[in-house]
Amino acid sequence: MRLDATDRALIAETQAGLPLVPAPFAEVAERLGLSEDEVIRRMGAMRAAGVIRRIAAAPNHYALGLGFNGMTVWDVADERAEELGAQVGALDFVSHCYLRPRALPHWPYNLFAMVHGTSRAEVDEKRATIRALLGPASAADEMLLSRRILKKTGLRLARKE
Repeated sequence: MRLDATDRALIAETQAGLPLVPAPFAEVAERLGLSEDEVIRRMGAMRAAGVIRRIAAAPNHYALGLGFNGMTVWDVADERAEELGAQVGALDFVSHCYLRPRALPHWPYNLFAMVHGTSRAEVDEKRATIRALLGPASAADEMLLSRRILKKTGLRLARKE
């Protein structure tokens, strides 16, 4: 899908979230000089094309009491990484799941999965669940625990005025 200037303006207008009003798409439409139907149609097309992944609430896990966060990293066979990554990513407690290149010889991990919990024990339990799911397909794993947030936003497009 090729994005035009209106699509880019729509992304820039909504990337920090939809307005918390009874008719958010109408509000966005008014700001951009479009109709509500046009905003909904364009966002639907971008969603269908994979330009935007979803339109959803993004809760703050810290505000929900989930103050323990661990990026679990796994050394899985490259030929099974897509299949196993999809299984790990489907777990309801995994918020992010990525395949990344290894940095041998010091970093053998290629599958990354972020988990959150109310305690270290809860995060360890979730890691154990992933370990059980992967079984012998994982040669090694580690968990990097968060110490504090330095930045927490998604990708932001620059506004062109």
